Amino acid sequence: MIDLAMDMEQYDCPFIDTTADHDVEFAAAHWEFHPVAEELECRMVVESPDRGALDNGLSALQSHENMHDVDLLAKQEGVAHLKTVMAETDAMGTIRDNDGYITGPFYIADGSETWHVGFDQASKADGTLSELERDNEFDVVERDEVTLPQMNDVVQNAAAAMTLVDGCRELSDVERQTLESAASGGYFESPRQTNLGDLAEEFDVSKPAVSKNLRRGERKMVERVVDALSELDD
Repeated sequence: MIDLAMDMEQYDCPFIDTTADHDVEFAAAHWEFHPVAEELECRMVVESPDRGALDNGLSALQSHENMHDVDLLAKQEGVAHLKTVMAETDAMGTIRDNDGYITGPFYIADGSETWHVGFDQASKADGTLSELERDNEFDVVERDEVTLPQMNDVVQNAAAAMTLVDGCRELSDVERQTLESAASGGYFESPRQTNLGDLAEEFDVSKPAVSKNLRRGERKMVERVVDALSELDD
């Protein structure tokens, strides 16, 4: 299988148009294509800095000519959960006509959309990209050739992967930033390329404070790694 990650700008996508004009971001939680009606039904999570910006974005989405239906399932502060039904875009039609399929969630922000698309053959992928270039702006961010054993490994270990993702989400902003700086600076190397003093200076805090943030982040991630290892064993 050829797996492509693409940064796509579609001129007929209501989500892309909405993020280009309003301060909102969309992420697809679930999607289903209805071939007879040529419609794409999605469960979307939309996020915005505040309720006012969110309401403006939702209003623009509902009035878009290619959006057939928007059903608000839940809303809290600057986040909402939607069920949407939209017309098939030209780019999606091109991918489907060439036997392509979606392999991961959509993410839409700032007028562009991240797609994860799969093809069974490299020739199909190359032909589709050539067709897409005629009417769309896009960049192939990543291209991987996934073998059958790799596909089987991904499917069987999806739960373990989500455990690690949940661990990342549990980190506070300070813990995440401290871990990232420590790792990129060589704190975990032997010998260390940076130390607590360097990290404390970078974050303008005391060495005990940066050590505390580092330990908290490490503990959360190690706990999740242990849980994921247990799921892999199962």
